[in-house]
Amino acid sequence: MLVALSIRDIVLIERLDLSFQPGLTVLTGETGAGKSILLDAFTLALGGRGDGSLVRHGTAQGQVTAEFDLAAGHPVRALLQEAGIDDEGALVLRRVQHADGRTRAFVNDQSVSAQMLRSLGRRLVEIHGQHDDRALVDPASHRTVLDAYGGLGELAEAVGAGWRRWRAARTEALAEKARLDEAAREADFIRHAVDELTALAAEPGEEERLAARRTEMMRFEKIATDLAEAQEAVGGANSPVPGLAAAVRRLERRAGEVETLVRPAVEAIDAALAALEQANFHLDAALREADFDPRELERIEERLFALRGAGRKYACTADDLPAVAARFADQLDALDHGAQKLAELEARTAAAEADYRRDARELSARRKAAARALDAAVSAELPPLKLERALFVTDIQTDEADGQAEGYDRVEFWVRTNPGTRPGPMMKVASGGELARFLLALKVVLADKGSAPTLVFDEIDTGVGGAVADAIGARLARLAGRVQVVAVTHAPQVAARAGNHFRIAKEALADLDRVATRVSPLAREHRREEIARMLSGAEITSEARAAADRLLKGAVAD
Repeated sequence: MLVALSIRDIVLIERLDLSFQPGLTVLTGETGAGKSILLDAFTLALGGRGDGSLVRHGTAQGQVTAEFDLAAGHPVRALLQEAGIDDEGALVLRRVQHADGRTRAFVNDQSVSAQMLRSLGRRLVEIHGQHDDRALVDPASHRTVLDAYGGLGELAEAVGAGWRRWRAARTEALAEKARLDEAAREADFIRHAVDELTALAAEPGEEERLAARRTEMMRFEKIATDLAEAQEAVGGANSPVPGLAAAVRRLERRAGEVETLVRPAVEAIDAALAALEQANFHLDAALREADFDPRELERIEERLFALRGAGRKYACTADDLPAVAARFADQLDALDHGAQKLAELEARTAAAEADYRRDARELSARRKAAARALDAAVSAELPPLKLERALFVTDIQTDEADGQAEGYDRVEFWVRTNPGTRPGPMMKVASGGELARFLLALKVVLADKGSAPTLVFDEIDTGVGGAVADAIGARLARLAGRVQVVAVTHAPQVAARAGNHFRIAKEALADLDRVATRVSPLAREHRREEIARMLSGAEITSEARAAADRLLKGAVAD
């Protein structure tokens, strides 16, 4: 609940510190005293739109601080923890408004965005008035309100979770189908690619190894040619060895006749033959070491041509061919087995959809039952509020073809204010005073159904009096038994039922040519005077005081 409100330099308020108690608190005062200023300042602290014109004339900035006492399990504490804000002890919202229009927001003295402040404010305070555009008059909130009234929160969450599961399963199935359709369009190419690349059986690094071997063999090819020519000259068909050997044999046959003449030549030729034989041996060894095989070189060149051709065909390097082959194999496998996977995904999607639709139908049926109970409860509150001829209807439009996370239903609160007319949206049909009373009836019914801990009613008794004002006061007091209620009122019947009473007045400052808004807490005697003023006007009569006493005593008796 709200425990304190401090305002500095906002419009006509120079310095104001208010303390609040549980139950019903009323703020009264003459028209123009500054009640709207007080609410505007409070709204600013709750994250409302800032405006430089709110800053008191002659000052650079204004400031509003609202302090709340929260229960340990209040949802706001979870938001604070999520944002990394200290949530122990009191919760303090502070808004600084600069004259140039800039604002700064703080939660427990930690700087936050205005959006964060607004999010917290919506969960802490609901403000209702004749021209309020928040809280219950927003049709977007009506479905949530109905679910809270009917205790349907868990089922609504289950429907939302089911919708998200259905959407996720459907997205996955559609993606798989798109992948299969694409693969099917290229099925012939994929199968050919798999066959071709499987037959090629490229290996990582193979191109580099083959290119190095090819370079080496081409170098050996040149050396081997020279070695073969030399070997042919030494030991081939044109070799001098046979002729030299025949010459030696002839000379040796003549050696006995003229040995001294022939021997040196024979020995020299023998040495030449030995040298040629040694040369032939080395040439043969060199050829074996060179290991040049033209057929191997041809095979290498053919392999390199195939690898590089495949790389060009599939727009990749030769080293990437194994990965490309694996990708095509996966696509082919998906094509061959994808129908089964798609069937499984579609079955999962159908099951998720069936679960969602089952829960959504149950939620829709229970919403309609809750709507009937809500309509009856609100209608019971209307006659004392001078709306005895009015009708409150929870309009539910169900469209199973348009399932959403919230289910099938669009929910809006409708009213009929005059017999013979058709019900319509509450915000469009009800006048300002009627709207305020419809909202009061709703809040009385919904007070223990997820309501914010503090409710503010701004002049919802405008234009009514007597029994209707008393009925409004009774309902505000009843509502204040469950949540904190703050009411700005002109009705003495409402003011008399308050547990806490503040009077707002505009006072002229003696030393300055200006006025300021003052807010004073009233004790019982002063309350009687204020209620008497509200009854009689500027001149308070003894009759008015007596009537005020009766109202105060009657409120206590109730």
